[in-house]
Amino acid sequence: MPTIFFYLGMRFHFYSNDHLPIHVHVSVDGSEARFQVYPAIKLVENRGLKQRELRWAEVAIEENKEIIIARWKEHFKDKFDGSKI
Repeated sequence: MPTIFFYLGMRFHFYSNDHLPIHVHVSVDGSEARFQVYPAIKLVENRGLKQRELRWAEVAIEENKEIIIARWKEHFKDKFDGSKI
């Protein structure tokens, strides 16, 4: 489960068995949310993050979108080789 970065106590990461579309998991204090990153940023699932944390997470994703996509492509290059990601 590769960690991409931490921001305000939130961990932004992938799971090694993840799937398309490109997305990122955000974990904090036992809660987790999942945001689609590409083609557009949107909240897909929330399991306990507060509204304030969701807003901060979305800001961090917007500011780091290119990094998240690059890390996704690097980590999953063998799994999604040739797919439209």
